[in-house]
Amino acid sequence: MATFREIVTKAVIGKGKKKFSDTISLSTDNTPTTVLGCWIINHNFGGSLNGNIVTVSGSYDINVWYSYDNDTKTEVLKQTYTYQENVTVQGNQEDLSNGEIIVRSLSGPSCVKAEINNNSIETTVEKTLGIELVGDTKVKINVEDDNDDDWEEIRDSDETIEKQIDKEVEENYIEEKEEVIENQENESL
Repeated sequence: MATFREIVTKAVIGKGKKKFSDTISLSTDNTPTTVLGCWIINHNFGGSLNGNIVTVSGSYDINVWYSYDNDTKTEVLKQTYTYQENVTVQGNQEDLSNGEIIVRSLSGPSCVKAEINNNSIETTVEKTLGIELVGDTKVKINVEDDNDDDWEEIRDSDETIEKQIDKEVEENYIEEKEEVIENQENESL
């Protein structure tokens, strides 16, 4: 008859994932002519749990390279952008309250669109955040009884070798060799 045991272990007890899009307007000192590039650096973030919602607070630096004065001069505009995003986590409400929060940037913030709007540059930044809650959980396993032991008994290796040697030893070997030697001596005389 089988019995069950419980193993207590750490496991992912809740998950969530969401894609976000932010439109950021950056004011310039000069009237921009062309946007030459936009990149995001220094992405930092962390999360806090409230029920089954994780609030991710973070920031990143947005850098926009643009030309002005009829494309004769360039400048890089730098600004730090802070955000707060909410991600719903799927899982048992009671289990989630004791979990360790792991926030991952599944696709880091990147500028997907940058266009000039009067004396400002409007950028669209997209990012995807993933959340995992890790906590203690129990796993129930089926344990079989000892009666179902299917292991063969292992014998002492010395005993096995002795039996093998006994089978290979030819008892009349010495007598046959003495007879051969005796015959050779008689023929040489």
